[in-house]
Amino acid sequence: MTHPITPPPELVQKWAEQFEAGRSLYTMFEDIYRAGADQELEACCEYLVRCAQWEPEDVEELRSARRPKPPSLKEQALEALDSCSCDEADSWKLIRRALEALPDD
Repeated sequence: MTHPITPPPELVQKWAEQFEAGRSLYTMFEDIYRAGADQELEACCEYLVRCAQWEPEDVEELRSARRPKPPSLKEQALEALDSCSCDEADSWKLIRRALEALPDD
């Protein structure tokens, strides 16, 4: 009998192949722990809807708080721009305006 949070054999096989292909054990463990934590979060969210009768919006808020999205490339670029010091202020202002005009996706 397997534990309910045991990864499916296909996923275990994929990780084994990645390891054999030279992927670092550290990044593999990160992915493995993340997959287990994601499974646990989904089980908790299902329970909250089914048994605790949470509203789907509240569950989505919990999910977003527990798994925040990484900053977008635009946000990373703006942050990098803020940390730069440059004498060419007009050029940096132009770059900032261009970045801010990009959509947030």
